[in-house]
Amino acid sequence: MATPLGCSTTILTPLLNSSAAADYICQQLTTNTALTTDATTAINAVYLLFSAYLVFSMQLGFAMLCAGSVRAKNTMNILLTNVLDAATGAVFFYLFGFAFAFGSPSNPFIGSRFFALSTIPDFHQSYDYNYFLFQYCFAIAAAGITSGSIAERTQFVSYLAYSSLLTGFVYPVVAHWFWSNDGWGSAFVTSENLLFGTGVIDFAGSGVVHLVGAVAGFWGAFIEGPRIGRFDHKGKGVSLKGHNASLVVLGTFLLWFGWYGFNPGSFLTIAKAYGESGAVYGQWSAVGRTAVTTTLAGATAALTTLFGKRILVGHWNVTDVCNGLLGGFAAITGGCAVVDPWAACICGVVAAMVLITCNILAEKFNYDDPLEALQLHGGCGTWGIIFTSLFAKKEYLQEVYPARPATSYGLLMGGGGRLLAAHVVQILTICAWVSVTMGSLFYVLHKLRLLRITSEEEMNGMDLTSHGGFAYDEDFDEKTKKWSSYMGGDDPPGVQFQA
Repeated sequence: MATPLGCSTTILTPLLNSSAAADYICQQLTTNTALTTDATTAINAVYLLFSAYLVFSMQLGFAMLCAGSVRAKNTMNILLTNVLDAATGAVFFYLFGFAFAFGSPSNPFIGSRFFALSTIPDFHQSYDYNYFLFQYCFAIAAAGITSGSIAERTQFVSYLAYSSLLTGFVYPVVAHWFWSNDGWGSAFVTSENLLFGTGVIDFAGSGVVHLVGAVAGFWGAFIEGPRIGRFDHKGKGVSLKGHNASLVVLGTFLLWFGWYGFNPGSFLTIAKAYGESGAVYGQWSAVGRTAVTTTLAGATAALTTLFGKRILVGHWNVTDVCNGLLGGFAAITGGCAVVDPWAACICGVVAAMVLITCNILAEKFNYDDPLEALQLHGGCGTWGIIFTSLFAKKEYLQEVYPARPATSYGLLMGGGGRLLAAHVVQILTICAWVSVTMGSLFYVLHKLRLLRITSEEEMNGMDLTSHGGFAYDEDFDEKTKKWSSYMGGDDPPGVQFQA
């Protein structure tokens, strides 16, 4: 005896310690279709809301990671920008962003319905408020990536300008292209309209979220130039270390935790059987597999970074390992639902190599990104897009994208090169679109002298010059503390205490 919810007396009897009670419950579920439908809808709604809460918790992870990665004199500034990414993003995604991204039916380029959530809920499109909340959390994640690239040298008004444009227009258009039911590159459109007959498989956003945020951040960082002192007069890199490794580790673990909403939550529903009703195997199994592939990609990337950096620089560096871990997550995000765990391990190893290589190139070309956002989210995100086109498994694609033809899947899995071609197009169009829009914004801000702070402000720190004082009691980055300030009395001969 089974229902669409998979009610089984075999499972319920031990739980209830009564076969009669189990028979009664399953009978009610079998005969009451409305009850079954309502329960399934409620389960899926709770699952999506919980996933949205997990993704939103990543904002705290971004805030802690950013705060630990900058110097103490800019802590308050970077924390405020993270708060305002969430606040500004909420307003602009509500007014415009959700409509531009998911306002179907519309044209292949941009959505045209649901401005300010008008006519939501729309049950024809299966859009409810919980879906908006989930998608909003993704939009502000893209904005959070950008804020790290331009940290420690950007005027506060520029943060407000880029965050508004990114969450209200630039990111939503890309989301429409690859995630909506109408987008020209989406895998959800009708079969005859699929790009190269395959569509783009970017399940949770290696391209839509990570590459968008990284390219936007690149233009901001490139146009305003590196921080003072980041490179010497010969162009050689000088380390400007973040002030708090503890915050970096805390932020990394919070992001890891949130990624379990970011990737598995992108299924949107969980109460769905694959095959006959009552089957043990269903979407809940795919959700679990996605959590596993996410974990393995991050873990293998962290370990590869650990030993790779040990060989290159001669010591174990916790900050590098944290960035490697996040690079693995950014890479697996696009294909997390359609690859096997063993493939996720390959994804993580290569992601770490990509990150290390991108960091070497960034220093060679005097590119300064305090959070390594371009290298991490851009480099590893791009690898993740390519990875998916190589390792996507036919059976998983049929489960996750049931209306899509089963003839195209990963190149190395025997599915031909059409999916790879579609993904190369995705990379090129995202880079072009974000460069034209966000690059233009940063260039205009630069010409209006609204982008970069003055040299004096940068040397003194943005907390002091823009936010009324330091985040801590004193500026520990810039002042050498005397022994006497801690122990009392005179400094011992030749002793200087460095905080």
